Amino acid sequence: MNTLLKGVEKIVDITFSNKEQVAEHEDGRSMIYDVLCTTSDGRKIIVEMQNKRQDFFKKRSIYYVSRSISQQGEKGKEWEYNIKSVYYVAFMNFQLPSMPDFRTDVLLMDKKNKKVFSEDIRMIFLQLPLFTKEQDECKTNFERWIYLFKNMSTLERMPWAAKNSVFKRLSEICEVAHLSQEQRVEYDRSLKEYRDSLAVLNSAVREGFRSGERCGIEKGRAEGRAEGRAEGEKQKAFDIAKNMKYDLKLATDIIAKATGLTADEIECI
Repeated sequence: MNTLLKGVEKIVDITFSNKEQVAEHEDGRSMIYDVLCTTSDGRKIIVEMQNKRQDFFKKRSIYYVSRSISQQGEKGKEWEYNIKSVYYVAFMNFQLPSMPDFRTDVLLMDKKNKKVFSEDIRMIFLQLPLFTKEQDECKTNFERWIYLFKNMSTLERMPWAAKNSVFKRLSEICEVAHLSQEQRVEYDRSLKEYRDSLAVLNSAVREGFRSGERCGIEKGRAEGRAEGRAEGEKQKAFDIAKNMKYDLKLATDIIAKATGLTADEIECI
């Protein structure tokens, strides 16, 4: 987080808070963050790691930040809205069309003079597919962290571990063989939850395709039947018009009113 916020903040202490934020009322929606941190001076840092694209992801992010701010409210007359800043960091394994860059920093801004209105809300979106640097192109620790996040599942060995104690420690953590029994249980549980979520998502997608195919087939059949009926009724109108024109010698306008055909159609019979 220090490499991410370099030049802006210096985090000296982080404690991991309760990741589930209970709803404010009985029918409300609870929120579960991936990581919810509190700095030594009380600022909140919400960290989200999203592997699959979600509709309304930006709106959800705003909702999370807003809830984290509103929950700081205190009862009584003494409180004067002295809220602590809330940062939101999203690691996204997908791209949103409205954000063309790898990193997007969002602050409250005065629209007219383009100056920052408040830094109490800061949202940072990191779109991993847009990070294209290779291992030897990563010059800063921030770039190295992002490279690892993006390529962790395919790396055969941890780069930079020999030169940096942080990456050496990361290498040890990432190897399942080094996990304690308690850590291995937590790892297996997290992996199961991820796979279950992915299975549910993929099943929903497949069912959506099947439903679409079924609807398409039924729609095609219905359209075919409707088209057949329409052609049959049209042919019947031509037959009636032909009899009215040649057998009964009726005028074209009368035939048109009786059959619904146009004058040009009747003339061509």
